[in-house]
Amino acid sequence: MPETSMEDLPGVGQAIAAKLREAGYSNLMAIAVVSPKTLAEVADIGEGVAAKIIAAAKKEADIGSFETGDVVMERRRGLGKLTTSSKALNDLMGGGFESQAITELFGEYGSGKTQIAHQCAVNVQLAPEDGGLAGETIIIDTENTFRPERIAQMAQGLDIEPEEVLKHIHVARAFNSNHQMLLVEKAKEIAEKKTIKLIIVDSLTSLFRAEYVGRGTLASRQQMINKHMHDLLRFGDIYNAVVLVTNQVSANPDAFFGDPTRPIGGHIVGHTATYRLYLRKSKGGKRIVRLVDSPNLPEAEAVVSITEKGVRD
Repeated sequence: MPETSMEDLPGVGQAIAAKLREAGYSNLMAIAVVSPKTLAEVADIGEGVAAKIIAAAKKEADIGSFETGDVVMERRRGLGKLTTSSKALNDLMGGGFESQAITELFGEYGSGKTQIAHQCAVNVQLAPEDGGLAGETIIIDTENTFRPERIAQMAQGLDIEPEEVLKHIHVARAFNSNHQMLLVEKAKEIAEKKTIKLIIVDSLTSLFRAEYVGRGTLASRQQMINKHMHDLLRFGDIYNAVVLVTNQVSANPDAFFGDPTRPIGGHIVGHTATYRLYLRKSKGGKRIVRLVDSPNLPEAEAVVSITEKGVRD
């Protein structure tokens, strides 16, 4: 049977299909997971028509129906696991960072969040038998933390040609929160042409935190962060990619015991992130990574070192 095209969906003519492709909805899966309101705005159609288009896309893409657990288990065998270059951290994460999931790294400045993100941008280019995903990386840089020199060091640490590694990392600097969200849509355009297996946002909340100041803006900020994270999750689902975000922390005045920090973003980020890792400094250049939230793994810790060659045990 020939593959169903966008124009085969009921209510989608050439004009609407062109608008959808221009907005980054270039395949049935992308349409199937979008909301009727969003599709209606993009294609300039009524929400009722949009709902019918989405329903048809779900049917053709074979998603949205009930499945038995064994079918889900079989599909999950197709998920990728990205090595972190630390066996201890890989073991903590059940074999590495998982595709089609959001992994959040949060901690104070200098705790190693960006270093781990840089390492993953290199490692994703490795072959699957070496712990990679044989793919490329997109980095949305909100704090001007991307350093090609550091990528070169990490590539040399794995005996890979730095120039080749850098050619497969696509970086965009986000200048405000709206631009940051728009870059996820632009990332879809790249993913249609390149094999993108990792998308990094470093950091997730800094621009939202700077622009939405005061309690009066909290609801609006959380709504925008919620949409942004779900856009990232959809990207991971569609392209079977790892989604890695870093997050800042703020002082917790209620924490009289233990570490007085908590990640920015509240329950919205907490519920949407699949895995949450808390990083903190230790002696001798070591970092302690604690898995604080996971749908299937126990809370535990791993100790890693940040060396000139990159992340190591």
